[in-house]
Amino acid sequence: MSAQVDRSLSQWQRLLRNSGVWEGSFTRLSPQGELMEDISTRVTLAAYDEDQAMRQTLEYFATSGERTQTKVLEYRTLNRGILFFEDGAFSFGSLQFAPFAEFGAELGFIHGDRRLRLVQLFDSQSQLASFTLIREHRQGADRAEKPPLTVDQLLGDWQGEAITLYPDWQSPTAYATALTICREGDRLLQRLTAPDLDLASTAAIEGSILRFEQGNHPIQVLLLPDGASCNTPLTIPRGKPFLLEAGWLISNTLRQRLIRQYDDKGGWSSLTLVTEHKVSQ
Repeated sequence: MSAQVDRSLSQWQRLLRNSGVWEGSFTRLSPQGELMEDISTRVTLAAYDEDQAMRQTLEYFATSGERTQTKVLEYRTLNRGILFFEDGAFSFGSLQFAPFAEFGAELGFIHGDRRLRLVQLFDSQSQLASFTLIREHRQGADRAEKPPLTVDQLLGDWQGEAITLYPDWQSPTAYATALTICREGDRLLQRLTAPDLDLASTAAIEGSILRFEQGNHPIQVLLLPDGASCNTPLTIPRGKPFLLEAGWLISNTLRQRLIRQYDDKGGWSSLTLVTEHKVSQ
């Protein structure tokens, strides 16, 4: 998909790809994926002043349909904590992890008339606190959502293209990826290869939760509604690099992943969008 988009677009022009009226819901979940709150929403992103400024209006609605709250933001520049890809996918979040401070990030996908966003939050003790899953469609477009992601949908061989952006504005890098996922009983086995990377890992399958215990720190992957997935450490490690990741199964053979990487000092170091196609089951 990204190969069809002009790579010369500025960050502001990439933001404009999200323009429109987006209807959907903000679904707050516990660290185990349990439903805590679900609120109907409408987000309007409207450019003005010859596309040099953006007005963002967020409306919340009760189950009766009555509007309960409205927030309006206007801006002409982008926050240092956000980066956009050519298709409009983005991530916004903390620039720096610090002990005893709240920490988090949003990872957002866009495909046609659909958007999927995931907010991951950690408390002041560096513990995973909650998620917010945001599922949206353009006003007037088909509202159909995909069912929750399953392990079986992930199985197979995936070939992809990764594009990495950097907050210090160095040139993006692009490279090929290969991911093989298989199942043996209640264990999930995966192997990820890319230039200078060959990583094998296993996870325990516990319903809609995948638990990866090997490596520097325990990692959990939640399988969520609308083909979404969420990859996070249970506790932010100190003095070690870590990542926050979201995935979206757009179709049975097309998946995207957004990876927000932090270095061993807790600084935001890069943002990667992986677009993967399933080549065999």
